Amino acid sequence: MSDILIVDDERDIRALISDILKDEGYTTRLAGNSDECMEQISAEPPAMMILDIWLKDSQMDGIDILKSVKRDNPEIPIIIISGHGNIEIAVAAIKQGAYDFIEKPFNIDQLLVVIGRAMETSRLRRENTQLKKREVNAAEMIGASPGFRAMVSQLDKVTKSNGRVMFNGPSGSGKEIAARYVHANSLRAEAPFVVVSCAQIEADRMEEVLFGRESPERGIEPGLLEQADGGVIYFDEVADMPIGTQSKILRVLVDQQFLRVGGAEKVRVDLRVLSSTSRDLEQEILGGRFREELFHRLNVVPVFVPSLSERRDDIPVLADHFIDVLNATQGLPRRRLSEEAAALMQTMVWPGNVRQLRNMIERILILGDGTGEIDVREVPSEDDRNTDGEGRVVLSGSLAMLPLREAREAFEREYLLTQINRFGGNISKTAQFVGMERSALHRKLKSLNVVTMTRAGGRIARIEDEMDESTTAAE
Repeated sequence: MSDILIVDDERDIRALISDILKDEGYTTRLAGNSDECMEQISAEPPAMMILDIWLKDSQMDGIDILKSVKRDNPEIPIIIISGHGNIEIAVAAIKQGAYDFIEKPFNIDQLLVVIGRAMETSRLRRENTQLKKREVNAAEMIGASPGFRAMVSQLDKVTKSNGRVMFNGPSGSGKEIAARYVHANSLRAEAPFVVVSCAQIEADRMEEVLFGRESPERGIEPGLLEQADGGVIYFDEVADMPIGTQSKILRVLVDQQFLRVGGAEKVRVDLRVLSSTSRDLEQEILGGRFREELFHRLNVVPVFVPSLSERRDDIPVLADHFIDVLNATQGLPRRRLSEEAAALMQTMVWPGNVRQLRNMIERILILGDGTGEIDVREVPSEDDRNTDGEGRVVLSGSLAMLPLREAREAFEREYLLTQINRFGGNISKTAQFVGMERSALHRKLKSLNVVTMTRAGGRIARIEDEMDESTTAAE
């Protein structure tokens, strides 16, 4: 959301600011007096406002509008502008909740910097508000595969403690959902759950966003740590936190107190800290990009969140869950997967994990005809690239160049790997599906150098020569 409402009684000023912002990719709405301003806000609150103090032929001046908006929509950041500015007006505006004060004629670069920061503040406030509204559903753990249930069992052991937990797993696998599950079932469930998106916050803004700031002119602006007091602070993708900020966060973990930017008095907080990463933090430490002391402070209880490929049994139930959610939140049709569509999804590669599955379901519901089961032909698949217009299989260049025996072995190996992983490493189910005796399947796997291994409580198949022998476990 980048919608900015510009309120000024001078048409030329409104047009100038609007043109500048449109060039920067923002959308704008304009109001020339207080009545137009309040009508615009009633119709749809903007992401941010630029508001002139003096408005000719208006029932309310800028300060009156500021008070009204902050009373009913406190999350909207408001930048005050005035051609008759002085320090008293600026202080009065800030005390009433204005984000900043800029005097006309303004410097365009300065205006854009302030607007960028205000929009970031607006985004963070909206995200936290939306996340609080979705907290119950967001903490719901969907799945019954062995690896997934093993993870949930581990989470249940840490919910009632105050210990720090670090979630490690690939992007899109559901690390934040796991963190919310811990919070929702903890003794702090009624307290705030505040997300710090380390990868999305600009490095030079990180400390101000975390610790807040204070000044004689602007007063006190609490940061995310202060907003989370009594509850949980969740560092999403903590490896993206600037190295300088890491040192200060380490001190917060030790002392449970900090200084706001520009402040002189320490602020005490009571926090439970959860964090997540999709990177190998030990490698980040070796590369000098992450502090080893902070890693040990955060990694008290490590929890691995399995990828979707390691919990393929859960794909049909996850798909049904996303269909219900999208029906409730977006009004998309409530359909169900056919058995063939579910089977195809279980054999696919999911680099984006659960997030990718949700996006695919949303795409199918939007583009589909809205009736009946979801047919296998509606499922986007990389297999589509390997068929011609008549549905015949088109061999890849590498496979087409192999002798028949080697090509058959390569196909059989890939096919059986796909089926074993589809059934979560269950050899009996795989044998039944492919039409082989269990013992015959074992012999075939051995001849193809395919082995199964345990990970996150479930089993997955790999090619033996791609693995360290110490980690393999032949079925």
